[in-house]
Amino acid sequence: MPEDLNLSNLKPASPRRDRKRIGRGLGSGKGRYSGRGIKGQKSRAGSHKMRAGFEGGQMPVYMRMGKQRGPHSKDAMPIGPFRTSTVPVNIRDLDRFEEGADVTPDTLVAARVIKNTRVDVKILGVGEVTKKLNVAAHAFSAVAREKIEAAGGTVTFLRGEPAVRDKSRTASKRVSKPTTETEETA
Repeated sequence: MPEDLNLSNLKPASPRRDRKRIGRGLGSGKGRYSGRGIKGQKSRAGSHKMRAGFEGGQMPVYMRMGKQRGPHSKDAMPIGPFRTSTVPVNIRDLDRFEEGADVTPDTLVAARVIKNTRVDVKILGVGEVTKKLNVAAHAFSAVAREKIEAAGGTVTFLRGEPAVRDKSRTASKRVSKPTTETEETA
C-alpha cells in the first residue's frame, strides 16, 4: 500500500459516471426533444405506463380472436374448456401406505402426495398396487378401480358414484328397424 488511507485520498473503486442531463441545449446532444423524437404518444409524459397487450387503441389481438364456446371464466370452476376439477393421483403413489390403510384426501395431504384438499382427487391407474387398501376419493379411472379391487381393496366415491353411460342406446341406433308384414304387402 503506497499511501495511508485518509479522507483526502479516498476514491471510489470504479470511476463515477455522469448522469444523462436531458433538455440542456442543442450542444449537449439531448436538447430540444430530449431524446424522445417528435410528437406521438411516446413523446408525451406518462406514455411508458401502458398496460400489457395495449395496441394504441387498435382492437387488441385477444379481442379479435375467436372465443371458445361455453363458460370459461375463472369463477366458473370446475367447468370451462381449459380447466379440470380434479388433481390426479396415480396408484403407484399409494404404495407408501401400509396394508389395510384407509387412503383419503386428508391422508394423501399428510403423506405429501397432494398439496391440499381444496380440489377434488381422482385416482388414475398408472403403476401397480400390491397392498389391500381402502381408497376414498372423488373420482376413479376404470383401470385404477379394477387394480385396487383386484388387490383386495375397496373403492369409495366421496361424491356418490358417477352414472354409467348406457352403451346399448348407441348400439340400438345403428341397428336397422325390422319391417312388418303390412309394410311388405303395401
